[in-house]
Amino acid sequence: MAVPVLKIAPKTEAESAFAHDVREGLSLQRKHIPPKYFYDDEGCKLFEQITEQPEYYPTRCEMQALQTHATEIAALFPQDASLVEFGTCTTTKARILLNAAPQLSAYVPIDIAADQLRSEALAVREDFPNLEVVPVVADFAQDFELPEAVRSKPCVGFFPGSTIGNFERHDATAFLQRAAKLLGRNSLLIIGVDLVKDSKILNAAYNDAAGVTEAFNLNLLKRIDRELGADFNPTCFEHHAFFNREKGRVEMHLAAVKRHKVHVLGETIDFRAGETIHTENSYKYSIEGFSALARGAGWTPVKYWTDSTGYFSIHALRMIAKNNH
Repeated sequence: MAVPVLKIAPKTEAESAFAHDVREGLSLQRKHIPPKYFYDDEGCKLFEQITEQPEYYPTRCEMQALQTHATEIAALFPQDASLVEFGTCTTTKARILLNAAPQLSAYVPIDIAADQLRSEALAVREDFPNLEVVPVVADFAQDFELPEAVRSKPCVGFFPGSTIGNFERHDATAFLQRAAKLLGRNSLLIIGVDLVKDSKILNAAYNDAAGVTEAFNLNLLKRIDRELGADFNPTCFEHHAFFNREKGRVEMHLAAVKRHKVHVLGETIDFRAGETIHTENSYKYSIEGFSALARGAGWTPVKYWTDSTGYFSIHALRMIAKNNH
């Protein structure tokens, strides 16, 4: 069995994409930085701590749904298939499916955090010696190709964590279309989707009492300082998170607590007191709403499952017709 292969984009390319998005996002009237940049190695560690907070229900509920329905979900997987996971900060959820589906022959975790991905992939390789593990460092929101070793196999996509909720609706459709093209004809996609619920539950989930989500949000500024030589002072910002009922999403922002200047990539950015950097949206769906989104992107809903509270859903989608996008 081959040793795990790590396909890494050139470091300068990854750095330039980060620099480009930061420069562009901070130049906007409504400042914005894509949430994918939360997940450097420190961000991944902080996110793992978020999932352990009592207020943060999504991971707990998704894990329960996966564990309860793993056998039924795995029964949909074809023989000798590759499990392709989008956004593998941790392999905890994938392992539930790997254990339930011995017919899988390969596991392809995809993420932009190279060191974390390498560590997780090696651990899976040790625990599943009969499985070919082929990690790929890539931005799953952009076009890329699967490793040659798994292209000939049937593919099952896995997109847990309700990360689909971080996309604007049109971007969610575009992701689902790209996933269809990447995974191929007759592929399957297993996707976690957070459901609409009481705003008190949503607001508490993104404002945990221990302040871990706050640290996670502020780490984005520390990463910009570390990697791009900026001079953000995180104490000049505070974490804001709230459910925007009109738009059906939880929003996360970093709000300036006073007027000040920041130097980033040769630019001087003026912040007014109260001005924010919009760092994340997390859209919440109904079962019907997400199914309609999937159909609009060319997927056929097969089945869905929820946890015992009905807070979180897992959907199985199938791509039957040729994808022309």
